[in-house]
Amino acid sequence: MSEIHYVTAEGLEKLKAELAEAISQRPVISKQIAEARDKGDLSENAEYDAAKEAQGLLELKISKLENLVANARVIDESKINTDRIQMLNKVKLKNLLNNQIVEYTLVGESEANFREGKLAAATPIGKALIGKERGDVVEVVVPSGILKFEVLDISI
Repeated sequence: MSEIHYVTAEGLEKLKAELAEAISQRPVISKQIAEARDKGDLSENAEYDAAKEAQGLLELKISKLENLVANARVIDESKINTDRIQMLNKVKLKNLLNNQIVEYTLVGESEANFREGKLAAATPIGKALIGKERGDVVEVVVPSGILKFEVLDISI
C-alpha cells in the first residue's frame, strides 16, 4: 500500500521536474551501455558494468519519484489556520532545556530542508507538534533523550 505524501503546489512541480529530468537521462545511459557493449567481452568490461549500475540507480530514482508524484496530495494553503499547528504552519518554539528560540515550517518529507527551517511533519518533532496550540509544552523523544518545547507562536 502506498503512503500519501503531502506537498505544496510548488513542491509537486519540483517533484515533477525532477522526474522529467531523470526520465530524460534514460537515452543517455542506454547509449553508454550500447557503446560499452560494442567494445567486446562483457565479462571484463568495467565501462559496461558501470553503465548498467548507473541504469539501475536511475530506474530506482525514477520509480521513487513516480511513487511520490502518484501519491502526492497538494495542501490547499487557503484553508490553513493558526489555531492549532498543522502542515505549512510556521511555528516559533522555545527549547525549555537551553532557552533557545527556534522557528520551523512544517512541510512534507520531499520538501524538508533543515537549513531553510523546513521540518518534515513526519519527524519526531513534527509529529509531536501537530495539533498543539500556543502555550502548549511539547515533549519529544529523540535519540539523544527528551526535548521540551513551548509553542510561542503559530503563523502562516
